[in-house]
Amino acid sequence: MKKNASSRSDGRNADQLRKIRIEKNVAAAAAGSVLISCGNTQVICAVSVDNEVPRWMKAQKVSGGWLTAEYSMLPYSTGERNRREVASGKVGGRTSEIQRLIGRAMRAVVDLEALGEHTVWIDCDVLQADGGTRTASITGAYVALQLAVEKLMKSGALKTNPIREPIAAISVGVVEGRPLLDLCYTEDSAAEVDMNIVMTASGKFVELQGTAEEAPFAESALKKLIALGKKGCAELLREQQRALKA
Repeated sequence: MKKNASSRSDGRNADQLRKIRIEKNVAAAAAGSVLISCGNTQVICAVSVDNEVPRWMKAQKVSGGWLTAEYSMLPYSTGERNRREVASGKVGGRTSEIQRLIGRAMRAVVDLEALGEHTVWIDCDVLQADGGTRTASITGAYVALQLAVEKLMKSGALKTNPIREPIAAISVGVVEGRPLLDLCYTEDSAAEVDMNIVMTASGKFVELQGTAEEAPFAESALKKLIALGKKGCAELLREQQRALKA
């Protein structure tokens, strides 16, 4: 079949997501878990729950619970082996930035007071990286957290659902002058503009991370990227609900 003028290296149109798959309950010991695949990118998102809060909350007499995230790329997730960060004794700058982003995004849609004295850990481990690992982590983390909350409510550990609304994230960018949705690695590495968009089901923005990799970009390009991001997040939110109901 002949590609149309708007097709990309993998045959997608400019406004088309990669194939999304969300498989539930892949880690038996976790309170909630999923394997999310966005094209060739694969991330396991798993939730653990502690029946206590961090010391700083006790010291400052902060009520409610806490939610935090950890992110890692497994050594075999890319063509060239990634050295485990634990071997160097410290978390790298990129890893630290991404896990803070995931934590911020999830806390934005969670009522920490309703968590009670619990600490929720969301671990996002990249099995295979082909661009968009941080956005896939956020999208998968929501589903894993919803599964965990359902289990906690069923056991009586939680009285009400602390999740205010669903959340999803997607990457967009400008490659060879064209605004594109859901960049794979080759597109991301060649992008003139790279942006990650985190949105809620009500259409509100949680975070916009955008950078001009080469020359500054115009407001008109920003508007096009945001429109693409909104479209992509809406589709991901539908996929999340489909997975939860499956």
